[in-house]
Amino acid sequence: MTLRNWAGNYEYAAGAVHRPRTLDELRRVVAAAPQVRVLGSRHSFTGIGDAAELVSMEDMPADVTVDGATVSFGAGLKYGDLAAALQPAGLALHNLASLPHISVGGAVATATHGSGERNGNLATAVAALELVTSSGDVVRAARGDADFDGLVVGLGALGAVTRVTLDVEPAYEVATRVFEHVPWDAPVLGAAYSVSAFTRWDEDIDMVWVKSRADEPPPELPGTPATVEHHPIPGISAESCTPQLGVPGPWSARLPHFRMEFTPSNGEEIQSEYFVERSRGAEALDAMRAIGPRIRPLLQVSEVRTIAADRLWLSPQYERDTLAVHFTWVRDQAGVERALRDVEEALLPLGAVPHWGKLFLAPPRAGRAGDFIALAQRLDPRGAFRNDWLERNLQAAG
Repeated sequence: MTLRNWAGNYEYAAGAVHRPRTLDELRRVVAAAPQVRVLGSRHSFTGIGDAAELVSMEDMPADVTVDGATVSFGAGLKYGDLAAALQPAGLALHNLASLPHISVGGAVATATHGSGERNGNLATAVAALELVTSSGDVVRAARGDADFDGLVVGLGALGAVTRVTLDVEPAYEVATRVFEHVPWDAPVLGAAYSVSAFTRWDEDIDMVWVKSRADEPPPELPGTPATVEHHPIPGISAESCTPQLGVPGPWSARLPHFRMEFTPSNGEEIQSEYFVERSRGAEALDAMRAIGPRIRPLLQVSEVRTIAADRLWLSPQYERDTLAVHFTWVRDQAGVERALRDVEEALLPLGAVPHWGKLFLAPPRAGRAGDFIALAQRLDPRGAFRNDWLERNLQAAG
């Protein structure tokens, strides 16, 4: 069996992939496995999700259930499919990631985020969850319960998350406008509900994608308003991208950068991302502009965004508003690792921490990693859900 991640840069060493169809079947698989990890949509770039045995949730029932201000469903569901299920009820999530193709369980477990100065990462919408521990027991927890803030961003180290309950709100419309060649000193990241700045670290910002809710005034940014739709990566067709040019549409068809019916850049890239406290954002951007010429040959594009603070133990936004600096690299593992030495030399002195699901070199730090390690040992005393990647990076984070 040869199984690779979404990008194709990592080959899993697992000897078996289980596809349980029921909760009881999953409990038996997990309890019997010496080492096991849950396989999401494989949109990670390292060995974080590898193990001797893997479990896919794709065949588990989605069972989407709306209950007032929340929606509950199987954790293997992809965000695009969840959005489609919410549409008839006139409901929405507070935010979405760039790709609607990723599984909710995987995105939550790694604190994947979306954008917006007042928007928490996707895990902050979790109101409750259910997981199966390595003993086969089912654990359910809700916001406000002891250790809940440690359970949510769990890196798959606590058990197999089977169901997730998210906060929902009334559906809303969003319009995307793109501005080209925006000056670096322009205060763009708070210009609307969700903002992404795309750059290759040249003299100005190549593009700023401004995503405004219907109740917000249209943005006015310095730079040139785009008259055609764009892809974030220069020179690539915008066919796979969500509509732009200020045309309003449903939240789920505007907040992601890409359409659900396309799978953009599959197997053609490696990704990295680092988060700095927002108060040090200007320093981070200056540091990146200084090394831009050195990393540019390996860089397809960078994306700069903001995310609001939260209280989740392993979240990069733990107790701090952050600025995110994302890198879409060409698929050259050795070359990217060389470039990351320059990136980390520039950003780590500013207190930067990496995205758990992306490629990084230096072990991360985390707000309450010590408490999380203790929680993992309590829920999984035999270490079935841990692997070499987690042991190495969690111990360093603590």
